[in-house]
Amino acid sequence: MRILVVLLAALWAALTPAAAEDLRALARLDPVASRLADAGEGAVVELALSHAVPWRVRTLADPPRLVLDFREVDWAPLPQVPRDGARIGAARGERLADGWSRLTLELAGPHPVELAEMRTSAPGPVLVRVRLGPAAPAAFAAQTADAALAEGPGLPVPAATLAPRRRGEGPLVVVLDPGHGGIDPGAEHGGISEADLMLRFARELREALLRDGRFRVVLTRDADVFVPLDARVAVAHQAGADVFLSLHADAVPEGEATGATIYTLAETASDAAAAALAERHDRDSLLAGVDLKGQDDLVARVLMDLARTETAPRSERLAEALVAGLRAGGLRLHRVPRRAAAFSVLRSPDVPSALIELGYISSAADRARLGDAAWRARMAAAIVAALADWAVADAAEAALLRQ
Repeated sequence: MRILVVLLAALWAALTPAAAEDLRALARLDPVASRLADAGEGAVVELALSHAVPWRVRTLADPPRLVLDFREVDWAPLPQVPRDGARIGAARGERLADGWSRLTLELAGPHPVELAEMRTSAPGPVLVRVRLGPAAPAAFAAQTADAALAEGPGLPVPAATLAPRRRGEGPLVVVLDPGHGGIDPGAEHGGISEADLMLRFARELREALLRDGRFRVVLTRDADVFVPLDARVAVAHQAGADVFLSLHADAVPEGEATGATIYTLAETASDAAAAALAERHDRDSLLAGVDLKGQDDLVARVLMDLARTETAPRSERLAEALVAGLRAGGLRLHRVPRRAAAFSVLRSPDVPSALIELGYISSAADRARLGDAAWRARMAAAIVAALADWAVADAAEAALLRQ
């Protein structure tokens, strides 16, 4: 059985299909600076790469294996990597479809992942380090239980079971999704992590929405924990959400970008930057669980497409309301404030959804704003106002459709 441990995004390289074909974008493995070794009662995997690429780490059982997927790594030097110990057995590198590559390591027993990180000093070499703990069947089983979140609640809900659209009655149910968390810190700069910033802002936004009195609020996480992407969508379904907002603060490896951007779901990205962001956040499919695009049967898929026919325009109007609200609040917007890409976390067929990049953690100006409580309060107030305006317009449209 496949056991997913964690999704980690090494956020700095989004590669084009053309580059994937001619191999110019391949990350090179430095065998001299890499190693596979026993460490205490566990083991350590260290892989030195020429540059950062998106990646994930997970485990497989029966027999125990560690699997690392990377966006294009040349595994030719793998036999030269120094090995010391018996807890990591045979190693196999292979190329997968769509420009991805895989390293599979056989394990001597059920060694759970204790740490997985990519240390980068862009531009330049990076070190991928995975630490395995002592053989612990219970801990291994616990990781399997966590992964089970991605095998049930996150599956798409057929349109026939969707809750009726609200028409202005009762509080609006808003699910706030602080991006990343736990072993996945998101973008980082100078000891500041995207996961921590977004959790703090989500809590503040929740308070602002509750003080307004017209909203009920649920968070997909209220602690520094890892939540699979489709489990976040499952929270929205279980809460009966009317709106889903995913909160982020990205980083760019080159150039300068500042200001807030609002994203909606689209199979074809609005531009290369939007495609790169979606790649860094979650790839085209749910690396943290079930692919919401392919696991439903034909009937459910048709029903969900019908649901999205109504939901997609509502999400677009939600995004437009958020842009207008932030602009009215005098908050800085990116020069292209509206974009779209294939974000898995926005794939709910029945809940209007948007992803808000509050700013760029790679920008000194945006970092200062994100760290300023007064600025965050203005941002929260602008989002509250935008949601209230959208809710009124959405309810009015629902009343017209009912007639």
